[in-house]
Amino acid sequence: MEKLIIIDSCMREESRTRVILEAAKEVLSARYDIETIDVNAIGLPPLTPETLKERTLGRVPEEALSIAGRLASADRIVIAAPFWDMSFPAILKAFFENMSLYNVTFTDDGTTCTGICRCSKVLYITTRGMNIPTGDFRDQGSSYLQALSSLWGLGEVITVAAWNLDYMPLEKVAEKVRETAELARKISEEF
Repeated sequence: MEKLIIIDSCMREESRTRVILEAAKEVLSARYDIETIDVNAIGLPPLTPETLKERTLGRVPEEALSIAGRLASADRIVIAAPFWDMSFPAILKAFFENMSLYNVTFTDDGTTCTGICRCSKVLYITTRGMNIPTGDFRDQGSSYLQALSSLWGLGEVITVAAWNLDYMPLEKVAEKVRETAELARKISEEF
């Protein structure tokens, strides 16, 4: 069975993003061995001058090295994160900083960086309170993940998003989340 890693960066217990993630996971679990990484529980700190110096000397925390290795060998990756300050939560960015490890998730050919991850598709699940559709210049989460995919060699990034949720009646919000969950299920059948 192929390996799928879910990177869960949902911030609230009643997360609308998690509702959509669970719908996708229901379909994906039939075809993949799934590992979920809760970035909030792990709490890896952002890189600092001190941690960067340690990394340059080859001293990487064992936990970060282990997770990065598992990400590099995953067949598929699903990322679930709410829209947060025009992107996604900072804890997720810190997680990615810790996972960007030379000769683990990327390398170089002497002229540029090259991804060495096995993954060929990424599914990014998000919800946005504001009226910001995917691809809008204010949606920095999707564009960041496309850039990260280029660095790590992850392949196609598919974004599934529900937006404008903070500015519609509650019954419409529930309907929009259900519709987006159905879209996530449908995409997961071919993912």
